[in-house]
Amino acid sequence: MDLLFWIYLANATLIIIHEIDSAYWQEWKLLDPNDEKGINGFLIFHFPIIIAILLGLVFIYDKMFAGFILSLIISAGGLFAFFFHFYHLRKGKQEFDTLLSKGLIISTFIISIFQIILTIMKMSK
Repeated sequence: MDLLFWIYLANATLIIIHEIDSAYWQEWKLLDPNDEKGINGFLIFHFPIIIAILLGLVFIYDKMFAGFILSLIISAGGLFAFFFHFYHLRKGKQEFDTLLSKGLIISTFIISIFQIILTIMKMSK
């Protein structure tokens, strides 16, 4: 098994755990504080995300080019999560302001950078 598979698996795990944390913090309210029914859209939105994350892992395992594309997309999502949440934290929002939440976001950022580099290196071979 190559390193990209394991890095992808680690990042996928962090992202999925972060999304569970996002449901706890009612992340949809960061965009619309008055949205009381946002959980429905939040959950529906996550069906294709989770499928894409898991499918990408299968494609990486099978050494398919589509796996590299999904790896880049998932990594970009990890970078986006970092900047999105720390932007809101700097604005004084209390959501995600725990050691574990921040640790997940920072870890995802670091592994996403490593995953992007590794994916690009694999694609250029």
